[in-house]
Amino acid sequence: MRTFLSFSMLLLAVSGSAQTTAASNSDSATFDPDGTAHIIRVVPMPSTVGPEAQQWLKEIEQESPQSKDLADIRAGTDAWRKKDSAEALRLYPVKVEEKNIAGVRTDIITPLDMPATNKNRVLINLHGGGFISDSGSLIEGIPIASLAKIKVVSVYYRLAPENPFPAAVDDVVAVYKELLKSYQPRSIGIFGTSAGAILTGEVVVKFKQLGLPLPAALGMFSTLADFSRPSDSQQLFSLNGFTANLAPQTSDRPHDENYVGKTDPKDPVLSPLFADLHGFPPSLLVTSTRDLLLSNTSIFHRALLDAKCEAHLVVFEALPHAFWYHFQLPETKEALQIMANFFDEKLGK
Repeated sequence: MRTFLSFSMLLLAVSGSAQTTAASNSDSATFDPDGTAHIIRVVPMPSTVGPEAQQWLKEIEQESPQSKDLADIRAGTDAWRKKDSAEALRLYPVKVEEKNIAGVRTDIITPLDMPATNKNRVLINLHGGGFISDSGSLIEGIPIASLAKIKVVSVYYRLAPENPFPAAVDDVVAVYKELLKSYQPRSIGIFGTSAGAILTGEVVVKFKQLGLPLPAALGMFSTLADFSRPSDSQQLFSLNGFTANLAPQTSDRPHDENYVGKTDPKDPVLSPLFADLHGFPPSLLVTSTRDLLLSNTSIFHRALLDAKCEAHLVVFEALPHAFWYHFQLPETKEALQIMANFFDEKLGK
């Protein structure tokens, strides 16, 4: 029987003897016959991250429950995206212009100081947002464009539940085909976070099915390649890591079910873990130890290695899902630079 973990967390910043006492009095675990674990455990504030990260972890540990109303989710997403995109532009000045490519709305993000040697290189960014909202296309695209000094095309693919799988895949395929008219595949990279990272893997499987030339490199940052079953980390964490609002996954409902729709969760495009991964482009996978998709990212990394693909996994300490959206963290600067360096190294000129 599949093992699931029911996890009750106390996130405490304690030190010295108080920490030892709290741990000895509060740590406990019981187990059901099927292996399900019921755990209470004191998790001290980690000393392995800097003060900025520690302060942020304190602020997010009591997150408010997320509304289940789609309109509210989208409105909330748009509000923080607008605010954080403005901050991204302040920190990483670039030129942004909207453009329709193959019938799909995109943002073209151009570095202000792009060298002539990069004019034939381009990155495609696929935003996060659980496939139901547009969160972070500029938040991801602006820093990478600025740091890598490479033009980024951020794609506003169609959203679920109005447009479930494979609508988003089809939109990205259309944009990619159009870009192939102007760029060599060896000079194209694709990246995204969360839903965008998942979509990155999916579209490459689709490219292979269609016989399209594959891009030079992929960035899949906090990803998932199997919609058929929840992972261990999805049982442990919320979007913000250890918080009061844990909503464990269940085995009979797929992750992002609005996106999956009526498709078989083991469809090889939807869930690339069930596809032939041989020949996948060099890939960078980034996650963190409190990311709800930590396990999923690791599983996909191992699958790529098993298929003899070049794949690099970077795991950050103690931070939650998509922490690199938060520009106040030194760890964000480090993560973004790793991403930018990877594409600068892998894309042809």
